[in-house]
Amino acid sequence: MSTLTSRKFRADDTGPSLLVTGGVHGDEFEPIFAIRRLIRFFSSEEPLTHGRLTLVPVVNEAAFLRGHRCAAADGLDLARTCPGRRDGSPTEQVAAELSELIRASDYYIDLHTGGTELSVLPLAGYNLVSDPAVLEKQRRMARAFNLPVIWGTSANLDGRSLSVARDAGVPAIYTEYLGSATCSHEGVEAYFAGVLNVMADLGMIHRSLPPSRVEQVIEDTRPGSGHMQVCHPSPMDGCFEPALSLGDHAEKGQALGHVHDLVGEVSLPVPADESGRVIVLRTFPRVRKGDSVGVILPDSVS
Repeated sequence: MSTLTSRKFRADDTGPSLLVTGGVHGDEFEPIFAIRRLIRFFSSEEPLTHGRLTLVPVVNEAAFLRGHRCAAADGLDLARTCPGRRDGSPTEQVAAELSELIRASDYYIDLHTGGTELSVLPLAGYNLVSDPAVLEKQRRMARAFNLPVIWGTSANLDGRSLSVARDAGVPAIYTEYLGSATCSHEGVEAYFAGVLNVMADLGMIHRSLPPSRVEQVIEDTRPGSGHMQVCHPSPMDGCFEPALSLGDHAEKGQALGHVHDLVGEVSLPVPADESGRVIVLRTFPRVRKGDSVGVILPDSVS
């Protein structure tokens, strides 16, 4: 029995099949609004000229209704639970259904944001998979999506939607756009346009591609690269006060910010572990020990 609410559009069976998902985490809102807009667009104007399109605005409905990254029933992070189990916990069951959709697709786009606690510089990312043909398709998708940063990272992280795509040989990208418990109008517009750009590049619709907005491309093969949640962990429970802004350049050793205890007697810096651009920054002040307060996109990778 299907638990995911989706909308499917079909022009023919000879063209590519594209899956677009949002709401893998329940507190990420730009993807949901963008995919709802895509559903209205393809329902009313019917511009799909080639292939098949599946749109899932909210994968993790239980987490969305809770307004949280994870559902309450089992507390599992869906983006760490794939490929899931049909006979497992509620999140494992959703992960299994999502994995089936990914495996049945020819291309996949997973839309994200920083949620309620983080803000992420707009970027498109992909796994540095071993298959050169799949990797080149992912690079092309990321460029077509047309966000300022493109980030290729290690393919060794499991449990994610993109690791399912990796194992199935499905070209896939994920995207990030701000967050901080808001829904940016610019983010919704960028996501709506980005999906259409990829579809045009795949020959699924007629659309002129806009001028490139890509500013920076980094491919980081280091093991674990791209695992944002473990970067720059807080040294203690407390309140995080950033010293830099999203997009700023940080030098190695420079404080991204400070964590203060609740009475203001202890203040500990969180130093940058390498030089580069701040692409993720904690905006929710309450922080627990070990929580990430930021992510640096390195200037270069040796």
